[in-house]
Amino acid sequence: MTLKSLLAAASVLFVLSSPVIADVVNINTADAETIARNLKGIGESKAKAIVAYRESHGDFATPYELANVKGIGEKTIERNFDDIKVAGE
Repeated sequence: MTLKSLLAAASVLFVLSSPVIADVVNINTADAETIARNLKGIGESKAKAIVAYRESHGDFATPYELANVKGIGEKTIERNFDDIKVAGE
């Protein structure tokens, strides 16, 4: 194995082993696709439920209010707490 191919293999391994960093999501302004893409344990269906709840009940005051959305529990909120924003842009 040449040094060039060894370095290429090491680069691929580094990229594959790097953790995925999610963007912070404002659940009061984000669309369902953005919510699903950035919050762990939230798929398209739950993300759409979040948007529907927000449209029916108004903005979320805290991330913990997500527990009012069917299918979202405290563990999911805790797992994503640092990635959830409710105020400002």
